[in-house]
Amino acid sequence: MAITSANQLELLQTAEAVAREKMIDPGLVVEAMEESLARAAKSRYGAEMDIRVSIDRKTGKATFTRVRTVVEDEELENYQAEFTVEQAKQYLDNPAVGDTFVEEVPPVEMGRIAAQSAKQVILQKVREAERDRQYEEFKDRAGTIINGLVKREEYGNVIVDVGAGEAILRRNEKIGRESYRPNDRIRVYIKDVRREQRGPQIFLSRTAPEFMAELFKMEVPEIYDGIIEIKAVARDPGSRAKIAVISYDGSIDPVGACVGMRGSRVQAVVNELQGEKIDIIPWNEDQPTFLVNALQPAEVSKVVLDEEAGKIEVVVPEEQLSLAIGRRGQNVRLASQLTALDIDIMTEEQESARRQAEFELRTKLFVDNLDLDEFFAQLLVSEGFTNLEEVAYVELDELLVIDGVDEDTANELQARARDVLEAQNKAALESARALGVEDSLVEFEGLTPQMIEALAKDDVKTLEDFATCADWELAGGWTTVDGERVKDDGVLEPFDVSLEEAQDLIMTARIMLGWVDPAELEAEAEAELEDDAETEESEA
Repeated sequence: MAITSANQLELLQTAEAVAREKMIDPGLVVEAMEESLARAAKSRYGAEMDIRVSIDRKTGKATFTRVRTVVEDEELENYQAEFTVEQAKQYLDNPAVGDTFVEEVPPVEMGRIAAQSAKQVILQKVREAERDRQYEEFKDRAGTIINGLVKREEYGNVIVDVGAGEAILRRNEKIGRESYRPNDRIRVYIKDVRREQRGPQIFLSRTAPEFMAELFKMEVPEIYDGIIEIKAVARDPGSRAKIAVISYDGSIDPVGACVGMRGSRVQAVVNELQGEKIDIIPWNEDQPTFLVNALQPAEVSKVVLDEEAGKIEVVVPEEQLSLAIGRRGQNVRLASQLTALDIDIMTEEQESARRQAEFELRTKLFVDNLDLDEFFAQLLVSEGFTNLEEVAYVELDELLVIDGVDEDTANELQARARDVLEAQNKAALESARALGVEDSLVEFEGLTPQMIEALAKDDVKTLEDFATCADWELAGGWTTVDGERVKDDGVLEPFDVSLEEAQDLIMTARIMLGWVDPAELEAEAEAELEDDAETEESEA
């Protein structure tokens, strides 16, 4: 692309041709040409000069100008592009700092090297404009399905032609052992679009749960229209999947609509996903009910939900255990992903044995510590008492409802329980001090002696140590690793300290130490409330 000042009209023709070929704005090409001509002029007039080029968009005439800026005396560095107020007076009336003086200079003839350099600048600008156009085109298409053409396969990764560029389907985003040949048509989900130095990178997927959701949206008009909503999807790509749906129209069955006449709708999705079996499940706000649905086709006898721990226990008949778990744990794993709960499955016999073991353990606790006979201890357990604290500090009336317990007996029970607890607290505190716990932690409100002892054993011995803890280190939690939920044990978890309680304790310690300003916390809380209110208003 040789450009000479003698044939300026050719500039516009070239810009139009390049813009049409690359599908970008002709103005961007002209700007690139202006920059390249300015660089060529600088090589002729001097690199320190501020030479600018303007190309008339109608005639193609290029105007070369030299610009000089008025600066303070002490800031004058570049004598070719800057001058002082005093120097500017011979060119400008009443010059001030920041004013510019523009004068036209003769155009330059571009030699072979200058022309080549100009060509490189233009090509670079065109490439950048092309990348920007490609990124702008695809950034809003993330989360949608696109049809592409396979170009090649590299180390298991598939390079796909998506029309305005190339995208990559990584091997871990393919279903099972899918293989493709050049020019095969492929339907994929745009998982992510990133702007990178070498140009926009478009990442595709066929294993993402969202891919299945989008396929159903294409096949089921009620989903597209918003009458039916997909609430959750869990997949074992290429093998099995569960999808939870809800209908906002009482006359439409969400499961039936997704299955379609004679299974036509769901079969279209199954065929696209290489025969992946799909369980369509009605979504329910009540988590235990939803879980019973999610574990289909297995039958569930009982569900016990621990909302705080995000854990749920499911009891099934003996003959249903293998069906509930599924091959290699697939059924329960997918149900767990769908409900975002940790599921523990047991048979009725196992659950009965566990309950019996718990009953015996609590009975022994009361027999050993309160000096009771086994029958009386069993009465306490049967009434729902699980630990010494409940016996010691419960309202007296709750003990009086037990058969054979009068007021004197109830008072004696509570006195014994309190004596045992005081002795345990004293022993725990002595153990903690022997481990090196400082008074700052002992005197901190909210921690029992047993908690302090547990912290000391975990090398938390001062208020400063405690303030540096994370909430999950105290209360425990769950971490997702490779799609599996992994339990993180907390130091204070045996004492039923919740995540919120751990956060409050840690924040209180930080405030006491002066690490956090309460006023700033209040301001942040108010700002969050305002943001939430604005969000609710915008959604309404």
